[in-house]
This record gives sequence, structure tokens and C-alpha cells, in this order.
Amino acid sequence: MFRRKFIKNSLLSIPLLSSGNLYGNSSAPLKIGLAQWSLNKSINSGKLDNLDFAKVAKEQFGIEVVEYVNQFFHNKAKNKSYLSELKQRSNGIGVRNLLIMIDNEGNLGESNYRKRNKAVENHKKWVEAAQFIGCDHIRVNAAGRGSESEVSKYASESLFALGEFSKPFGIDVIVENHGGYSSDAKWLVDVIKNSKLNNIGTLPDFGNFCIRSKPEQLSDWGALGGCAVEYDKYKGVQELLPFARSVSAKSINFDEEGNCIEIDFFKMMKIVKNFGYGGYVSIEYEGTSHSEMDGIALTKRLMKKAWEVA
Repeated sequence: MFRRKFIKNSLLSIPLLSSGNLYGNSSAPLKIGLAQWSLNKSINSGKLDNLDFAKVAKEQFGIEVVEYVNQFFHNKAKNKSYLSELKQRSNGIGVRNLLIMIDNEGNLGESNYRKRNKAVENHKKWVEAAQFIGCDHIRVNAAGRGSESEVSKYASESLFALGEFSKPFGIDVIVENHGGYSSDAKWLVDVIKNSKLNNIGTLPDFGNFCIRSKPEQLSDWGALGGCAVEYDKYKGVQELLPFARSVSAKSINFDEEGNCIEIDFFKMMKIVKNFGYGGYVSIEYEGTSHSEMDGIALTKRLMKKAWEVA
């Protein structure tokens, strides 16, 4: 009995390198989702209501899997009436809610214990909300003030605490490369491994590999343009894929031939496909060369083309 229990606990302490049907082979079909940030301008301006996001994804783009951003309903995490309406609208049209991206709830790698503990507590309501609307994951950030080793240690501790909380809810806690230390893929992999839980993973983003921005463009997470120190994005995605539960196909600007200027989608999609990843790859358009609607459509078209030839 002791031996069986020891083996079980040992397995649970190791982050999964594969989960369910996420990993198959290089002939796996491309499964496309839509990240809500692609429509952030429309939502922030009031042109699009958060509750109608799933409808737009399906009716305008033929996409039936969506990723939400908590910023667009930040005060609704515990509002069961609102969440029920959101869930009913997506379920009613056959759209699956995959995850909620969590921002502005405190730094999980914060060196100050009180602030770090508060950040963990702040995230818990989103675990509950994610389960309520039928999601599989929440996306969090591994950020904080301190040295690389300090932030890494504290982020792993916070992820362990949050992962333990989220286990009974069936929710994975996944971390995106999102600027700063987290844009160093090797650093982030160590954070994931040291969290020692199998429901902690990554969300590789094609474009967020700016470790340090130029002084005039400093921000919490770095910037896509004006980057002073950038991690090799193709190498980074490759290194994060073994722990991936979702992938963000970040696109920025497009040329006249429909190719993304800043990111080689043919190279990126080949990396993802050849790895054997079989989970969702979600569109996240952030450019200014085209409207949000056109940018999403162009990204979807490019993804499919790149996947077919990979």
C-alpha cells in the first residue's frame, strides 16, 4: 500500500509532458481557437460586448473554441448571473470556452510574501469562474520584482499553491511567456518544473519573447517593438512545447502577400506540427496594418496554409 501511494505521489509531482490528446503525431489536424485579445479594441471601445465574443468567433470566422481575457469582465469573476449568461450564450451556439487569461491580479513571483500571497488569493476566484463556464485552464503570468533566481523561486511556490487549489476544480494553471524573465524560455521551463505539479503548464506565444524593452518603451511585460533583449522566438516555442496546454499564434502586421512581417508562420507552424502537438492553436492578432476582423481572417488563412505545407 505504501509503495503504491509513493509511486502515485511521485508521478503527481512531475509536470506532465503530455496531457490527454494534446500530443499525437505530425499528421494531427490543426485545431484553431480565437484569443479574445484579438478584438481588444472593439471590446474596449464598446463596439463589441464581452458576452457576444463567442458569437463573433463562430459567425464571423467559423471558430468554435475561444479564450477569454479577464480584463474585459474583471469585476464579474464571482457574478454567477453574468457567468451563467456567458456560458449559456457560448454553449447555445456550440462554442467551447477553453481558458481565461488572467492579468492585473498581482505578481506571482513577487518577493514580498504578503503581496505574493495576496496575488495567489486573487487568482483563485478565476479558477472557480473558469470551471463554472466550462474552461480547461487559466493563463497566468510569472512576474515579480527581484533577481532571476528570486522571481523564479517565488513564482514556482505560487504556482504550486495555486495548482493545489485548482486541482479539485479540474483546472490547469498555464504560464505564458509574457515579457521580462518569463520571455526567457529556459527560465520559464525551470519555473514550471520546480512547481512540481502535473496541472501546471505553459502557453507558448509566438511573439512575446522580449526580455527587456528599450528604455523609452519599458512596461511590465516588455514590448513587441523596440526590444533591447529578445529571446529567439523559434527556439523559445520549441522549448516550451513539451509543457504546452494551449498555443498562442501571435500575429502582428501583414504584407501584401498575406504573410506576417514580424513572425515566420511557416517556421513556427512547422515547429508546432513536427513536435506532434495536437491541442488548440489560438489566433491572437495584435497588428495595426489591418483591422481586427481582417487581421484575424488573415491569421487564420496563414495558419492553415503553413500547417498544410509543414
